[in-house]
Amino acid sequence: MKGCSKRAAFLFIPFTLFALLCVTAVKFLLLKSETSKNMKLPELADIRKAHERIKPFIHRTPVLTSEQLNKIFGCELFFKCENFQKVGAFKFRGATNAVLSLTDEEKRSGVVTHSSGNHAAALALAARMNSVKAYIVMPETAPAVKKNAVAGYGADITYCKPTLQAREESCRKIMDKENAILIHPYDNFNVICGQGTAALELLEQRYDLDIVIAPVGGGGLMSGTSIAVKGLNIKIRVFGAEPQNANDAYISFTTGNLTPSVNPLTVADGLLTSLSELTFSIIGKNVDKIFTTREETIIECMLLVWERMKIIIEPSSATVLAIIKENPDVFRGKKAGLIISGGNVDFRKLCSKLSS
Repeated sequence: MKGCSKRAAFLFIPFTLFALLCVTAVKFLLLKSETSKNMKLPELADIRKAHERIKPFIHRTPVLTSEQLNKIFGCELFFKCENFQKVGAFKFRGATNAVLSLTDEEKRSGVVTHSSGNHAAALALAARMNSVKAYIVMPETAPAVKKNAVAGYGADITYCKPTLQAREESCRKIMDKENAILIHPYDNFNVICGQGTAALELLEQRYDLDIVIAPVGGGGLMSGTSIAVKGLNIKIRVFGAEPQNANDAYISFTTGNLTPSVNPLTVADGLLTSLSELTFSIIGKNVDKIFTTREETIIECMLLVWERMKIIIEPSSATVLAIIKENPDVFRGKKAGLIISGGNVDFRKLCSKLSS
């Protein structure tokens, strides 16, 4: 009997541990679900407030047209040119709104982020313009032109290995040491509100649009755009544009399940990041459809804009025109507003990619 009781006790212990793990897992899932339900999503009023807040600091970028491109694509195209924004990208809007939304105490602590691209430069400049210390974590492999730009804006740069884990760990160390406030590139309420001001301006400049298109990466621009457009005119269709080679937003949107991308490879290097729970929730609520596009079409449309409009746009920006080229029946005869997200091109790196 003693042997039986010992065996029973031996079996009972792992069973108890298993049960505790199950209960813990269920509690975690319920907490996550409750957090998702209670997550505050930005509204049009928040984007309007953000616009008033950042007006003194940003450029009101132009909306350009091209008769040649209208004829080629069979529709009226209106390009909201954020390639003319400070730091050459829409990211300055969100970074500026995030910095201006901090309390005085938070500003004294400084801000931190991890980025190898436009958000790093945007936060560095926004912080400098508001006398806030900026700590930027950049991978060692970041292009020299971007390293130099961030350094030129006066940020304190920490270099790390080119992995997400290394970036996040470096950020945590800075946050622990300096008490700096994390400004995420897209998973941030105030950043999303700032990004939405580009679409707000677009519809002030061109109110009679049928469609508005924005590129999709982490979803900050797409989220802000969709809130602004649907808040102003629910009849306007909102589309996302994404590379086929980095199509996590398309998969997440069509399946209804948040699905991060794994090792995406695309010339549109500004769209490599995956949606967050926040941006996924907003996009699922407001966006009508996400289209994907081939690499060769992205490159072709980027070069077409360079040649016909005489402006420099980056590959990520070209996705909005590329989906029109690949889906002509959807856009024929329509008035479409295109958010040109930026114009920061590393020509040496791009030429290397094109030649290969």
